[in-house]
Amino acid sequence: MQNKILHNIFAVCGAFIISLFVGHNANAQDELEQQELEQLSAESVSEYDVAGSVFEQITTLEQEKVLMQLEKERAQLDLELDKLAAEKIKLSMEIDTLSGRAEQQQQEFDNARAKLDAEAEQIELERANLANQIVETQTSTTNNKSGVSTQASDDVNIADLYKLVNVLGAGSQLQATLQDLSTGQTKRVTVGKTINGFTVKSISLDEGVVVVKDGNTQTLNIAKI
Repeated sequence: MQNKILHNIFAVCGAFIISLFVGHNANAQDELEQQELEQLSAESVSEYDVAGSVFEQITTLEQEKVLMQLEKERAQLDLELDKLAAEKIKLSMEIDTLSGRAEQQQQEFDNARAKLDAEAEQIELERANLANQIVETQTSTTNNKSGVSTQASDDVNIADLYKLVNVLGAGSQLQATLQDLSTGQTKRVTVGKTINGFTVKSISLDEGVVVVKDGNTQTLNIAKI
């Protein structure tokens, strides 16, 4: 009985060892076949010539498409740059035109202003001449009414022609207001002014107005009420 049991144990162990040996041989065979396949694949890849192949044709077509797209985009950019350059030239021309118009308008404005200034000066001159004519006319009329000419004799008294109304101012800036006895009009005189042939020599608050005519001196005092 014991021998039979030992026999069975030896049989099982032998079968197990045989199976291990067979499995190891199978694994070794598989590894060898895998290495051979890998080597064959590597040799095939190294010996593969892509010239004229479908892969090369596809790659070339893709590159040409990319290049064509890049050329198209560059042409579009060149066109946009040309448009921008044309717009820049047009804008520069418009700026030059506006600048020229502004200068022309400024020149026209200056000419118009100079013309207006000249007209204003002419009007002022005419007004001054007219004022002088009015004064001369009034003087002539006064002389005719009073019967006294500008060439009156030395015995004409200024007190018969004018009345001293007041003396205003101070120092050398004194002014006297005279009233024409024939017309009632008033005139303001200063030192050195001539009126009806009488030249004002001096004006003072105390003495009144001192005049000289043909070497004769007369004094016109403030009328007392």
